[in-house]
Amino acid sequence: MTSQEIRKRFLSFFEEKQHSIVPSAPMVIKDDPTLMFTNAGMNQFKEYFLGNKKPVAVRVTDSQKCLRVSGKHNDLEEVGKDTYHHTMFEMLGNWSFGDYFKKEAIAWAWELLTEEFGIDKDRLYVTFFEGASDDGLAEDGEARKLWKEIVPEDRIIPGSKKDNFWEMGDQGPCGPCSEIHIDIRSAEERSRISGRELVNKDHPQVVEIWNLVFMEFNRKADGSLEKLPARHVDTGMGFERLCMVLQGVQSNYDTDVFTPLIREIEAITNVPYGKEEKTDIAVRVIADHVRAVAFAIADGQLPSNTGAGYVIRRILRRAIRYGFTFLGTKEPFIYKLVDTLSNQMHQAFPEIRSQKNLVVNVIREEEQSFLKTLDQGLVLLDTIMVSARDNHISGAKAFELYDTYGFPIDLTALILGEKGYSLDTEGFEKELQKQKERSRAATSVTTGDWVVLAEDDEEEFVGYDILDTQVKITRYRAVKSKKDGEMYQVVFNLTPFYPEGGGQVGDKGYIEASNGDVVYIVDTKKENNLIIHLTRNLPRDPEATFRAVVDNNQRRRTSANHTATHLLHQALRKVLGEHVEQKGSMVHNDHLRFDFSHFSKVSPEELQAVEDFVNARIREQLPLEEKRNVPFQQAIDEGAMALFGEKYGDTVRAIRFGKSMELCGGTHVGNTADIWHFIITGESAVASGIRRIEAITLDAAKDYFTSQADTFRTVKNMLKNASDPIKAISTLQEENSTLRKQVESLLKDKAKNLKGELRNQLEEMNGVRFLATRIDLDAAAVKDLAFDLGREYQDLFIVFAAEQEGKALLTCYISKELAEARSLHAGQVVRELGKLIQGGGGGQAFFATAGGKNPGGIPQALEKARDFLK
Repeated sequence: MTSQEIRKRFLSFFEEKQHSIVPSAPMVIKDDPTLMFTNAGMNQFKEYFLGNKKPVAVRVTDSQKCLRVSGKHNDLEEVGKDTYHHTMFEMLGNWSFGDYFKKEAIAWAWELLTEEFGIDKDRLYVTFFEGASDDGLAEDGEARKLWKEIVPEDRIIPGSKKDNFWEMGDQGPCGPCSEIHIDIRSAEERSRISGRELVNKDHPQVVEIWNLVFMEFNRKADGSLEKLPARHVDTGMGFERLCMVLQGVQSNYDTDVFTPLIREIEAITNVPYGKEEKTDIAVRVIADHVRAVAFAIADGQLPSNTGAGYVIRRILRRAIRYGFTFLGTKEPFIYKLVDTLSNQMHQAFPEIRSQKNLVVNVIREEEQSFLKTLDQGLVLLDTIMVSARDNHISGAKAFELYDTYGFPIDLTALILGEKGYSLDTEGFEKELQKQKERSRAATSVTTGDWVVLAEDDEEEFVGYDILDTQVKITRYRAVKSKKDGEMYQVVFNLTPFYPEGGGQVGDKGYIEASNGDVVYIVDTKKENNLIIHLTRNLPRDPEATFRAVVDNNQRRRTSANHTATHLLHQALRKVLGEHVEQKGSMVHNDHLRFDFSHFSKVSPEELQAVEDFVNARIREQLPLEEKRNVPFQQAIDEGAMALFGEKYGDTVRAIRFGKSMELCGGTHVGNTADIWHFIITGESAVASGIRRIEAITLDAAKDYFTSQADTFRTVKNMLKNASDPIKAISTLQEENSTLRKQVESLLKDKAKNLKGELRNQLEEMNGVRFLATRIDLDAAAVKDLAFDLGREYQDLFIVFAAEQEGKALLTCYISKELAEARSLHAGQVVRELGKLIQGGGGGQAFFATAGGKNPGGIPQALEKARDFLK
């Protein structure tokens, strides 16, 4: 069976068992601060397990895109080295929310594997939870008994808490699990050692294929377990491993999930797969990583230097580096694999085809950028080796190259080894550990358990209609972080506070009790299905009734900016074309930014047309037309636009202003006139094919015009109240240009005359023409003078010093022939001399500059320059 057939038959099997087939959630998570990425099939159903939300169906099945590269479930460093770990993988699963439990889950799993897929029963082993005394949990006798009815007892294996008690993280839903393992070794190997002995021993041919998790508990902050409101089933089967088994191969990479990508890599790089271990690992790394990166971008996560974007950039750079080091690829090529990936997977995941152009452009630009970084790193590494006192490179130097320039440590070690240098690996690891500890300390958050005051099925958001209402606190908990200190997360029975989401910041405000007790809401966020209000303190009586008041000024400004993003989207599609799609937004109360797909810089004329279009809609005074709880497909059929990277429920909210109609959960003005005016303040590139517009409206726009008027009055005063300020400025510019040319001419004459004087000052020192002196020229003229003298001599060593605007400048020129013959390096010279002027610098072996804030150190620096020739 092909992989597509395998996926289809899995879903059909459970559909016949009355399961609803649900689409994969995006791999990038937006409404759960505890996770960056979907790392298990159960993530999108977490609130069902906790009882915070009612499921739309009690039985569902799906194939979920997952990514495991950070945190507890981190397989990144294993990827490529073995045959079965991956960054992105598909998790086939079936789910029961308070419906069936162990009996059906076990029976159906066995039926699917052995009857539907025809897997040899003699190759399968099963495990059950043996219990854990530290949690007071007994052996899962029920699962063991159910397995004994269908599997010989010698194939049923007790498993420890590590292997057979599934937990999503340190807190949250969890429960005992029962795993199914398969032995795909040859008959000869199986006869020598029983597969039972190799279960959970990291053997590449005796692997877990399916995990049946029986969700019964919630792990609390203090480590204790409490029973969930209902019992659930959460199963996960690795799609790639299942394909390996059913296609009769010994590696996931030999299945048709990966072979088309591997063939394309072979064709592009001219490196055959299956001939050499080093190159095979590189091919596997690239084939795996392009999937993770491509689907992350298709789900809305662009590579960046922070958060989830940094993880994606790191995965891609790992693939680029393996290609660079082991496959000899010095030009971008990974982006070329996206077409093959799209052809393979678009039927199951249509987003990879609809976003293909974006994915290709982003990956290509990232490759170009990192390959330049690698080139720069090679130059810097060369400088480190030249500057080293011996053949041992410190871990601190290697870490600086890694941390500042992104140069991979294993590539550093490889190059150093080839050049006869050794690396202080232990020192590097110490520096890396220090950085990790700093990062962990800065971002660590300690979350307490919920204190439940009242049971409430679902918190209602009423903030579309009112900003002031009576509320009760249903639960709260303490959270601590280094950044914010101790705070509290508070949940109400209903709330007018909009939680951060859809690019819009959360509301602020306060709650007030009848006794005058006031607690300020400093932010509002959403965690899965809960609207969480962040406060610095708790009210004296948390069980009182409170008046909840949203900060109206912030909401008014934020709503104006949010509505403006909708009009901006419409304007961009009108002015630039229908290819424009929203790729992200951020709506604050004082500004907005909007990311969109477009192939080139937006011209000033186009920006003006976009701004004019939005302001025309504002002047039309278009009223808000809103539909709530509309079936998703109905809204789409009526013309609503679904936004990039968002996951929508069965029912949605549709917002219309004139011809602009989008699905949106954010807050908006009642009429476009409330926006007052729209001003674009910036346009820039975010990534290849992605542009960003920044803009302001309402109060910020009023402040902008006031500021511009003040600036204009100041300029007029400086121009002696000229009747035509533009003409006056133009005249000043012409005069300045003329004077600049005159100054440049005078400096050239001065440098020409100075060149003759300096030629006479050259002294012979150990077979070198040497000069270290102070001159009164700007940096450009100093450089020209140094190169002019350099063209006349092949044994020249010059250090020039100058003072400009209270700062010191050092310039070193060494003839290329001399630098090579004497192992001299201008960059090393200025770095050393730069210390004397309280500065630093660098450059090439024959030319380098340094700047510093202490001109008083110039004489000492010029004198010390002689030491390099002694």
